[in-house]
Amino acid sequence: MEGTYDRRKRIRRLKKMIVGTIIAMVVIPVIASIILGIRVYSLQKEVMGLKEELTATRKQLESSEETGIYTTATVETSSRDIPEAAELAQEPEEDYSMYDKRIYLTFDDGPSRNTDKILDILKEYDVKATFFVVGKTDEESVRAYQRIVAEGHTLAMHSYSHKYSEIYASKESFEQDLRQLQEYLYQITGVWPRFYRFPGGSSNTVSKVDMQELIEYLNESGITYFDWNIASGDAISGQLGKDTIVNNCIGGIKAKQECMILMHDASDKNSTVEALSLLIEQVRSSENAVFLPITDETTTVQHRKAE
Repeated sequence: MEGTYDRRKRIRRLKKMIVGTIIAMVVIPVIASIILGIRVYSLQKEVMGLKEELTATRKQLESSEETGIYTTATVETSSRDIPEAAELAQEPEEDYSMYDKRIYLTFDDGPSRNTDKILDILKEYDVKATFFVVGKTDEESVRAYQRIVAEGHTLAMHSYSHKYSEIYASKESFEQDLRQLQEYLYQITGVWPRFYRFPGGSSNTVSKVDMQELIEYLNESGITYFDWNIASGDAISGQLGKDTIVNNCIGGIKAKQECMILMHDASDKNSTVEALSLLIEQVRSSENAVFLPITDETTTVQHRKAE
């Protein structure tokens, strides 16, 4: 009897060991999986946090190294009152009087989605131009303002809003619009712009204010305004062919020494971009012409002068 009892006891013990082993084989991996899952989830959160920090850092670096400030603070003291702010970041101009043709490519209404394309072409041909810009605060436009300055072009003003009904409603509204753009461009680029082109030109018939008043205001503020004496024709239609634009410019250049060419930097002026390389090449085929940006030494081209 004792032998049978001992054998049954051993069998029961063996069964318990087998069941315990099976349970352990099932439970332990489950527990391990749960623990591992928790750890993986925790690590994923850490990784996501690091990615967000990395992205934020990268954007911060890109912002500081490539584009600088994207928004402007309220200006309590006008930069006009700071003497050093009146200095433009330009080297003294060389003597270009030996050239029969001094050609100024000027682009109104930008920045736009075409600005980088225009700048790429100018860089390829090592040509400096002048950009009469309006006020835009999106990141792409801010980068465009800064690239214009960084690549040695002249950053000039064409009003903040470009809304004729607002700009020309009164002398005060004109002053406010101009100051807003001037301060804004200074904060973004560090350049205090001093060149201006009236929307519609100084000979426009839209202004409710006597244009002589506005011209006098610019003169008193140390701002020089420029009109144009050659129109590319792209203001009439964004669909104007590139050959027509080039021919309009070349035809005007033939009769002048100081050639202030009006072109437009707008999203619908694709033919202007297409015409630019052709124009530069045709002008350069003649050795008596030089492309220049507007500077303090540039002869003014004005439809109306202060009386």
